[in-house]
Amino acid sequence: MDQEIKRQLEEIHALTKDNHQMLRAIRRHQWYGVIGTIIFWAVLIITPFYLYQQYLQPFVEKFQITTGTSTSGPFGLPTSADLQKLINSFKAGQ
Repeated sequence: MDQEIKRQLEEIHALTKDNHQMLRAIRRHQWYGVIGTIIFWAVLIITPFYLYQQYLQPFVEKFQITTGTSTSGPFGLPTSADLQKLINSFKAGQ
């Protein structure tokens, strides 16, 4: 085999290996990005429900006990009218 052809084949082989490593790195970073995006959106969607349960739910339960009414929103969540009643009763000191 000619030395020039052998050198070119070795160079092509080295470039191919380097290309393969770069493509694997790109795919790996792409997966990290997908997983990061999923985690980000999960946190963004779950946080309001968590904050509702931790901070607003006790006030809603207090409102339901003192006024004897239940929340009328979907999934048992209070509507804006229910929240306004809760704010008014809280301001009144009940």
